[in-house]
Amino acid sequence: MLRTVGLTKRYGTRTALQSLSLRVPAGQFVALLGPNGAGKSTLFQVLTGMFAPDEGEVEVAGHSLRHAATAALRHIGVVFQQMSLDLDLSIRRNLLFQADLQGLPRRLAQERIAFACERLDVDADLDRKVRELSGGNRRKVELARAGLHRPSVLLMDEATVGLDPKSRHDLLAALRADVRERAVCVLWATHRVDEAEQADRVLVLHQGALLADGTPAEVSRDLGGATLEDGFIARTR
Repeated sequence: MLRTVGLTKRYGTRTALQSLSLRVPAGQFVALLGPNGAGKSTLFQVLTGMFAPDEGEVEVAGHSLRHAATAALRHIGVVFQQMSLDLDLSIRRNLLFQADLQGLPRRLAQERIAFACERLDVDADLDRKVRELSGGNRRKVELARAGLHRPSVLLMDEATVGLDPKSRHDLLAALRADVRERAVCVLWATHRVDEAEQADRVLVLHQGALLADGTPAEVSRDLGGATLEDGFIARTR
């Protein structure tokens, strides 16, 4: 569902991504584990078309991001590390605006908004301004927004930073439900080992290069640690 081949991105003399090749199939929850500065956010900016790679290709659902960007991006939903909701609009108006950008009929948009907000337990706050919400509920709204057009690929960039344990649990549970029910593929960027341990598969990124790829147990073994955390710390110190 998501594929990169030889992806390279440079900022002047610094290489942020080094010939990165990966594949993420449908129906898989994949953790992109890396320390701060590993290249995770740069990868997401390239995958969403915000930055063009210096070398390499990105394919989403079989569509080239370079040659068929509109078709490729239609399959992507994304929650960036920095919150991007309009604080002065209500949840409902934020989501309706996104639905309009996606070209969804108003009736369908309202049905999807109601469904997503009920699942994420923010339906009682639909007409509250976003600035009045907790950090956890703002993240839930961003997740609802990312899924309105029913994307095949969900990109989550450090989505639980600053959230309390219950909010983190609720967010992960909602994503798991999408993977299970709609065979969505999720690429979850994080520097938290405990989150990566819950994934179907772990990709370890360090200094823009892929260090390991496999189940949490396989990656622990490949990194040479007794646990995933031990191996991750040792190899990315």
